[in-house]
Amino acid sequence: MALPTLPPLVFDAPWFLVAAVLLPLAVWSLRRARATQRERRLGRFAESSALARLVTGADDGEQGRTWRLTAVVCLIGIALAGPRWGLTRGPMTARGIDMALALDASLSMMAPDERPSRLERMKQEVRRLRAMSQADRIALIAFAGRSYILTPLTGDDGALELFLDNLDPSIVGQAGSSLARAIRQGTELLLASDGSADRALVVMSDGESFDLPEDVEAAAAEAGSKRVSLVTVGFGTTRGSSIPVRDGSVVSEKRDDEGNVVITRYTPDLLQKAATAANGTFIDAEVSDKASRIRGALRALRTARRQVDAREDHVPRFFWVLLPALLLLAWDTWLFVRRPRRTVRAQSARPGAAPVVSVPALLLVALVPVTLLGCHQTPDPAALFAEGRVAEAIAAYRALVAEGDTTARTSYNLGTAVLGADSLKEAAERLEQVRRASDGEVRFRARFNAGLAALEMARTPGNADRDNQLAAARAAYRALLSDRPGYADAKWNYELALRKSPPQGGGGGGGGGGGNAQQQQEQEQPQGQGGLDQTQAEALLNSAAREERDVQGRKQRQSRVPPGGKDW
Repeated sequence: MALPTLPPLVFDAPWFLVAAVLLPLAVWSLRRARATQRERRLGRFAESSALARLVTGADDGEQGRTWRLTAVVCLIGIALAGPRWGLTRGPMTARGIDMALALDASLSMMAPDERPSRLERMKQEVRRLRAMSQADRIALIAFAGRSYILTPLTGDDGALELFLDNLDPSIVGQAGSSLARAIRQGTELLLASDGSADRALVVMSDGESFDLPEDVEAAAAEAGSKRVSLVTVGFGTTRGSSIPVRDGSVVSEKRDDEGNVVITRYTPDLLQKAATAANGTFIDAEVSDKASRIRGALRALRTARRQVDAREDHVPRFFWVLLPALLLLAWDTWLFVRRPRRTVRAQSARPGAAPVVSVPALLLVALVPVTLLGCHQTPDPAALFAEGRVAEAIAAYRALVAEGDTTARTSYNLGTAVLGADSLKEAAERLEQVRRASDGEVRFRARFNAGLAALEMARTPGNADRDNQLAAARAAYRALLSDRPGYADAKWNYELALRKSPPQGGGGGGGGGGGNAQQQQEQEQPQGQGGLDQTQAEALLNSAAREERDVQGRKQRQSRVPPGGKDW
């Protein structure tokens, strides 16, 4: 029977383990020297046998105290070494930019002149680039004859990996290759996102395109004028290769309309012209480490602080060593304090003895006024809000602001309390100010509640500004979902904002007749920071996704062949 394996033990500062050995020895030596010196002083007055009868309890507990103090300093030394065992994956803060990756998914990317193919080599470079930039928000765009947004700007590695794995020419409806459309759509996607970080567009392609060079240069120049850093990356070889076409289990070579075998070649001219027009960077296909070159080209861009998932790391366990040391030290202190109390009572029994007051008693007397004063402090505004006393909570938060507390957290709490009192306009204004002036979790929550306030105002009967408020709610939840795609409450409210929008033509309504109006109204209530039925939210989003796929499929079927007849 195999023995269970113990988790690996590591230390942050292993040199403190030396202190865990030397400090106990030092404490033991000092305690023994003190005891020896005490015995030598008492030996001047009487022999050891007489001292045992005269000085009762002289060494009472001294040896035990030596052991306790030795154990305390040993445990503290081990705690300072930072013991860790077990693995966990936790959040961390880092700085990153906003980056859109426009990936060529045309048929020519299946050419095997780069092993195993141009497309697979491109995927490898994207994965390496992502590993170097965990704090970057990344969007994926697939393009061939047309371009399609696969993911918005997000830090979700799972979503990026899912779409990257499934990237192939079959997901893009129109064949061919159009660099100009990919550059324009990537620029629009980046400009539609909010944030303080700079934006970059990375176009990865073999350079074959049916676009006119003037169109590609115009699109690249427009991106550069809007402060979008453009990086073009080439794949393939100039000698070229045929394109394998798979039909079931049969693999053949791609042929043109005249029956000739198509040879696709790496064409760097168009990629280089695009980079030059945007004052960007061109990375040739011959460069082996393309991901590092991309990071180097974008190193000068302004970044923003974000929270990302850290890789697995050992869990700090110093507290499990420090806690016994503190308990042992508290026990030793309690035993040491008890001994003077018996001496105090003995002194007080003698006539004329001066009263002796212990230090703990003085501390107790000092704490009594503080405790009594604490009973009259102003109640916590958060507790008032949690108890449903919204008006009192608002007054308490306003008082904090009037006293000079203008932190983002207090402003957010005031805006949320005002929102709870149905003062929607004031709440929306306050929460929007907090969103612009903060980051991290406070900014995330402020954006959520600002969208909720806009959505609630749009639901007010007779509201003349309904369309603008719905647009504001949709924008807030789109930006929020780009950071946390799996946040269920935001999904629900975003879907509700879409359903409340004016009809865009086509598509049936939700659910089909016979329903109770009151029941329907209850089902369409926007969600706050909890209480969402996950199954219902996922069903709504899946329905919206199916409708979007149907629309895109109809558009693709309308035009399958690109201009000029090149379908690779």
